Amino acid sequence: MKRYGYLYPAICSTQNIQLAHKNARKGKLHYKEVQMVDENPARHFRAIQEMLRNKTFQNSEYTVFVSTKGKRREIFKLPYYPDRIVHHCIMQVTGPIWTRSMIADTFSCIKNRGIHKAADRVRAALRDKPGTRYCLKCDVKQFYPSIDHDVLKAIIRRKIKDPELLWLLDAIIDSAPGVPIGNYLSQQFGNLYLTGMDHWLKEEKRCKYYFRYCDDMVVLHRDKERLGELREEMQDYLGAKLKLRLKENWQIFPVDSRGIDFLGYRFFHDYILLRKGIAIKFKRRMRYIKNHWRHMRSIEVVSAVMSYYGWLQYANSLNLIKRHIDDDIVGIVTEVCKRRNMKNPILRVVGCR
Repeated sequence: MKRYGYLYPAICSTQNIQLAHKNARKGKLHYKEVQMVDENPARHFRAIQEMLRNKTFQNSEYTVFVSTKGKRREIFKLPYYPDRIVHHCIMQVTGPIWTRSMIADTFSCIKNRGIHKAADRVRAALRDKPGTRYCLKCDVKQFYPSIDHDVLKAIIRRKIKDPELLWLLDAIIDSAPGVPIGNYLSQQFGNLYLTGMDHWLKEEKRCKYYFRYCDDMVVLHRDKERLGELREEMQDYLGAKLKLRLKENWQIFPVDSRGIDFLGYRFFHDYILLRKGIAIKFKRRMRYIKNHWRHMRSIEVVSAVMSYYGWLQYANSLNLIKRHIDDDIVGIVTEVCKRRNMKNPILRVVGCR
């Protein structure tokens, strides 16, 4: 396995720091810290460069809060300056190296491998109806809080040998128990942590139809009993190699009778439905927009409609689109775009009718 060195100078370069700020500030222009850096970028870039070159960079204190959206989670938030910029500096250099080590069917926070790419791969697999009769669906119990620092560092050292970069990564890893949800690097650390198991399942266990999004895993096979055996082997691998265990709510079931609840959709062999919870939120959001759009920001109206349309167009949901992205919604978006002299993306939706 090739190991990479001499990466730290590229991470510390002025061009890399400038690009990191450009990428990290997207969608955050209202942050006071972003505005602070924008007022005198050269001075702040030099300060970050000196922190890294002199190894005086220290992980800032986390702001911890509990998110109740979906699952109840503890979210760890770092300051924009310097931490988030430094994390982007690291990812811009190391991201391509780590991505090359991952299987094609690993998704989540990987460039050009989002939810819809994963959905396309699952849809393609389900064309083999005899080979995908049954599904094993499982995930890891308390995945991010349970990641072992020593194991993670050992995994990173299989690809990275630059001692200065390893110092920086170790400092970030040791800044909180497990891997803190909310860190820009956390998703990549999570992907790396399970990459060995991905290769083991694909190459040693010959799982042709195996997909992972973060720690949610789906395996498709013709034989229900084989999936039961595989689940036990996965549990053994996780315990012995990664000090993790599967959540107790794993399931093995026929695909056609229940559908695979994965990536916000329910996959069947002949069609795909939007997950029920997302469909309900979509209907509520469209009703809210109809009643309150005059008091909403223009970009909020347009992005809400088009983001849901992005979900819907990957499912068999033409009737849902026609019923709820109706003439009223089309008229509202058109009016909003006309007022703000914005390009009107709703025309794509109207055209699909």
